[in-house]
Amino acid sequence: MPTYGMSAVGTDIPLSTGGQLLYDRIVAPSSQPLWILCWGGTNTLAQALLKIDDKYPPEDSKRLLSRVRVYAISDQDDTGAWIRNNFPDIFYIASVHGWNQYGMAAWTGISGERYYNFDQGGPDFTKMEKSWIKENIQIGPLGSAYPDYLFIPEGDTPTFLYLIQNGLGVPECPEFGSWGGRYARTDVSGEGLNSNHYSDAVDHVKVGDRTYTSNHATIWRWRDAFQNDFAARIKWSMEPDFSKANHHPVVVVNDAKGLAPVRIDAEAGSTVTLDATGTYDPDGGDLVFKWWHYREPTATQWWVSAEVSELAVKNVDAEGRKVEVTLPPPEKCAVELMSRKPMEKGQLLHLILEVTDSGSPSLTSYRRVLIQVTNKELRGGGEGADAIGDLMKDL
Repeated sequence: MPTYGMSAVGTDIPLSTGGQLLYDRIVAPSSQPLWILCWGGTNTLAQALLKIDDKYPPEDSKRLLSRVRVYAISDQDDTGAWIRNNFPDIFYIASVHGWNQYGMAAWTGISGERYYNFDQGGPDFTKMEKSWIKENIQIGPLGSAYPDYLFIPEGDTPTFLYLIQNGLGVPECPEFGSWGGRYARTDVSGEGLNSNHYSDAVDHVKVGDRTYTSNHATIWRWRDAFQNDFAARIKWSMEPDFSKANHHPVVVVNDAKGLAPVRIDAEAGSTVTLDATGTYDPDGGDLVFKWWHYREPTATQWWVSAEVSELAVKNVDAEGRKVEVTLPPPEKCAVELMSRKPMEKGQLLHLILEVTDSGSPSLTSYRRVLIQVTNKELRGGGEGADAIGDLMKDL
């Protein structure tokens, strides 16, 4: 049974030192989200929430808690479920599974395929081997304090990776996917509880001739990049000279700088041009450009291939800095899922640009392009829509 949970929560129980600190941060005046990353039980958070709910009137409590963002590494005591049921409006990411069945959780995709025996043959364990960690992480004044792992390394780290600002993830949108995994709303009811809880989603990742469909894949698919990032940060701690260390590429798409997704509207069936010629390596090295369609964030259900058609991406130049992207026809991307009725506003399509440098270790930056499909011309479904409609009836 879970311990140190609800027995530590009550209006007559004083806040611990940590609980008081958490309480103070939640009630402090701010318009910024407050991210709370939970690597064990959540009783300290539960007690702080209870104190706020007890002290403030409902409208003030709701306002204060509206900026709380929780990412918990599963439920490790019995307060997680209590929080989600008593404060359903709180933004809360957590894998849900049988008690102590951690191998079922998305976060174990960080390094757990050998220990928990999942997705064998998919993820590459090379950069989780103790030999690689010894050579690349356990060096220098900080890295030398990094311990040898007993079970799986970095099990809690997906919460941190989720917030890394690299142009891939959008923290307010767990369904978009990032180094910290991909999550979807668990309860989308408009009539019932309608909680703001996000739990595991799946990605389809092809390795060799096999496609792996799992929640773990939403994390291990990025492993090469985030482990290289870790190794680079260790080297930064050892090298005071900026010019002697490797740094991430700076990605610019259609003259849009920064890390926020590039958003465009495009008519179904049309071709748009995306130009990343402004992208550069601050260290002056060579860059490799990879554009790919991330289909899962668009899908509303498991059978992604039946709902989300592939974008056609064509390089305009040899490097792939500039591409032409052709959207599917309107009957594929601008219709209702089941009825196949035309919609003026269709799917939100996700195109990812990965840019990797030639430094050591090589580093990858991203830019997400969000293409909002429009459909101003279509007035009927046509034969193609009828065929897809028949296919979707089998869901």
